[in-house]
Amino acid sequence: MKTKSLLANLALCCTLAVATPLFAKPMSTNVPIGHSVKVGQTDLKAGNYRFLIDGDHLTVFVGKNNVAEAQGKWEDRDTKSPYTEVISTADGKLLELRFEGKKSVFVLNQ
Repeated sequence: MKTKSLLANLALCCTLAVATPLFAKPMSTNVPIGHSVKVGQTDLKAGNYRFLIDGDHLTVFVGKNNVAEAQGKWEDRDTKSPYTEVISTADGKLLELRFEGKKSVFVLNQ
């Protein structure tokens, strides 16, 4: 009887561990951009934008208008970011979004 109970609890824990990311809430944050960047196929000028990350999908808004979209993934870093920022290449292609106090960064697909 104990073995069945142990196996049932183990199966439940595994199921919850797999299902938890499916129920993760989308992350939304406002980020000022001081220089032009390219997100996906869209060029964004310097200004204030709202970034919405839902799973592996990034949507960029100005007010209520969707202005850019891109795919990416979450990656962990060794240290927490001291502030929220965008990281881009010398030619302005957006590489990743870092969030204040978080070790996880959102890296855009190349």
